[in-house]
Amino acid sequence: MEFEWFESKRLAVLNDRRLDFLDARRLFDGRPLYTAPSPRGTEQRWISIGEHEGELIAVIWTQRGTAIRIITMRRARNEEKRRYRALHG
Repeated sequence: MEFEWFESKRLAVLNDRRLDFLDARRLFDGRPLYTAPSPRGTEQRWISIGEHEGELIAVIWTQRGTAIRIITMRRARNEEKRRYRALHG
């Protein structure tokens, strides 16, 4: 699977949130995810919630051709955690 992102955004998120887009790629390795549409303007975006190093993480992404373009990454919010746990326990 191919991934892409703006490197400046990756570095900003890494600095501000201590989360790395390089790790976000692991969420798409077949592990359980909660994924829902996250529309923004005319671009179809998705939010995927999954576990990384014992913590639930949210990755906002879009499909660009054959690549997954990571837009941002953050710790999951309480409602997102609830939805993930309702689906996956």
